[in-house]
Amino acid sequence: MQDILIVSGTRPEIIKLAPLYHCLCACGWARPHWLHTGQHGEMARQMLECFDILPDVTLERGGDGLCEFSTSCRTHIDRVMADGSWALVLVQGDTESTFIGALCGYYRHIPVAHIEAGLRTYDLQRPFPEEGLRQMVSRIASFHFAPTARAAQALREEAIPEERISVTGNTVIDAQHWIVRRHQLRRRREGRGHLLVTAHRRENWGSDLREICYAIADVASRHPELEVLFPVHLNPVVSQPVHAILGGLSNVHLSPPLDYLQMQQALLDAWLVLTDSGGLQEEAPTFGVPLLVLRTETERPEAIEAGCARLAGTRRGTIVQQIEALWSNADAYRAMAHAGNPFGNGTASVRVTDLLKGALAGKERLREAG
Repeated sequence: MQDILIVSGTRPEIIKLAPLYHCLCACGWARPHWLHTGQHGEMARQMLECFDILPDVTLERGGDGLCEFSTSCRTHIDRVMADGSWALVLVQGDTESTFIGALCGYYRHIPVAHIEAGLRTYDLQRPFPEEGLRQMVSRIASFHFAPTARAAQALREEAIPEERISVTGNTVIDAQHWIVRRHQLRRRREGRGHLLVTAHRRENWGSDLREICYAIADVASRHPELEVLFPVHLNPVVSQPVHAILGGLSNVHLSPPLDYLQMQQALLDAWLVLTDSGGLQEEAPTFGVPLLVLRTETERPEAIEAGCARLAGTRRGTIVQQIEALWSNADAYRAMAHAGNPFGNGTASVRVTDLLKGALAGKERLREAG
């Protein structure tokens, strides 16, 4: 049995690693161990419970700032790696815990597998710090599991050896399929459905977030029959302007952040999604819900190219114009709704598990021969 250390820190990491964890548990050749770094507090605990995961190791978050957290996290993860005989360290995405987990594995000469490798904007400030972190992980990973052909090509252009790159699809789609089956989710809304909005990214704080909110207010006022659901991030930098601008509109419902199950139900019941989130760009197409990206660029251009999403930017007038275009043009809306999901069909975890089995078995044979 091969011991694999899975490192997670944030809510999105848990979602995207959970189906792979269950697949590894069932495969018969691997013994996965889940390490949670203690980020995202109660939201993370709820997410772990949602996917029936009890971490083997849970760290206490050290400090409030990024530097303090990183220092403490690295010390604790290195101690865990030193105490075990690990065949592999498995990390996902582009968070601080992703980078620290990969760095500790690299220093311990433990192969690192990077799930969702190859996403790029090539602007180190957008998104920050994610773009820098995922590029650095790519420099030290041994296995690069790219969600799409475009992501794989980005890795090739950065001189990653071809034999280390595999296109698998995105495990977030696997997570959606798992949760829909487990909880028998289905659409509950008749007719058009609601406008689902999320906005929280650091680069949109300030004037851009206010522009987004004013655009939503314009649309809500023009169409009182349209219900707007806006789960609001708890950070006061986000919640204060959102409540100040949208709090008085009767058809705008401002809620606390939704858990994963609630968000999947909200997607199923949506007419349209407005978001600056990366994950929702991947998830909305699964349910055939068109999406407008509240950013000027995206590291997931496949959604734009497939036609299931459009870049709306952060300017009030442009956002309103794009929403109104889909409201009034049924053909354009249907084309987006039926574009399909370019990020996979729910089999990424099986592919990753099979690829790792072959790769680690080969390493074991080489070790025995030596």
